Amino acid sequence: MPKFALPVSPPSRHSPGLIRTGGFSLVELAIVLIIVALLLSSLLSPLSAQIDQRNYNETQQQLSGITEALIGFAVANGRLPRPATSATNGAENPVNCGSDALCTGFIPWSTLGVKKTDAWNKIIQYSVSPAYANNLFALNTIGSKKVLTRDGAGNATYLIGSAGACSVASPCAPAVIYSAGKNNWGVAEDGTALQDESATNADEDVNANPYASPSPVFFSRNRYNVPVGGEFDDIVVWIPPYLLFNRMVSAGKLP
Repeated sequence: MPKFALPVSPPSRHSPGLIRTGGFSLVELAIVLIIVALLLSSLLSPLSAQIDQRNYNETQQQLSGITEALIGFAVANGRLPRPATSATNGAENPVNCGSDALCTGFIPWSTLGVKKTDAWNKIIQYSVSPAYANNLFALNTIGSKKVLTRDGAGNATYLIGSAGACSVASPCAPAVIYSAGKNNWGVAEDGTALQDESATNADEDVNANPYASPSPVFFSRNRYNVPVGGEFDDIVVWIPPYLLFNRMVSAGKLP
C-alpha cells in the first residue's frame, strides 16, 4: 500500500519549541552596551592610574636631575643661580633678588641645560635663598626655605627648618624645586597661569603662595587626603645644605 505523510502544520509563533532567527531586541542591545561600558570602565581606570603614576615618577626623576644641575652650577660658580623670570626665556635673572619672593620663579632651564616643564607640561618652579644666589656662599651661610609635611592625622612637622629662625644650628634649605603636579595651580608652558580648582587643598595653596608668612614655607607630602591639608599632588624637593657643602668641599671650592 502506498504510504501517505500526514500534513505538518507550521509552528505557531507562540509554540514553546520555536527557534527565533531574527536580531536582538532593543532591550537586549541595551544590556550588551551596558556590559561593554562596564568592562571598558574597569580597564580604563587602572590605565589612568598607571599613567598618573608614570608621570609622577618621571617628574620626580626630573626634579632629582635638576637638583644635580643646580649643585653643579654652584660648584662652577660659587653660588646658586637665580630664577628665570620669563616663561619664554630660561636664563637666570641677571639682577640680584632682594627678597625670597623676588628669588622665586621658574627654574632657569636654559642656564642649567635642563627640561623646562614637568610631565604635565607645567613649568618647573624654583625658590632660592637670596644669600645663596646673590653672592658667593660659605659654610656658615644661612638658607631661608622651610619644608613641612603631615602625618595621617594632619599634624604638621618640619622636614627641614623649625618653628624658630633659620640658623647654623637649625639650618633651612638653600633652595626648593617643585612641580604643581597634575591638578591645581602652576604655569603652563606658554606662561598661562593655571587656576586652583579646589577649595580644600590647603597645602597646595601654601606652595602656590609660600610667602604668606614671614618665613618661606613649603609642603612636601604623600598624595593622600588628610584632615587639614586636603588633597595634594605637588612634588617638592629641596637642596640639603650638608649635601651642597660636601660637594663644594670635595670640589675644592669650600671652605
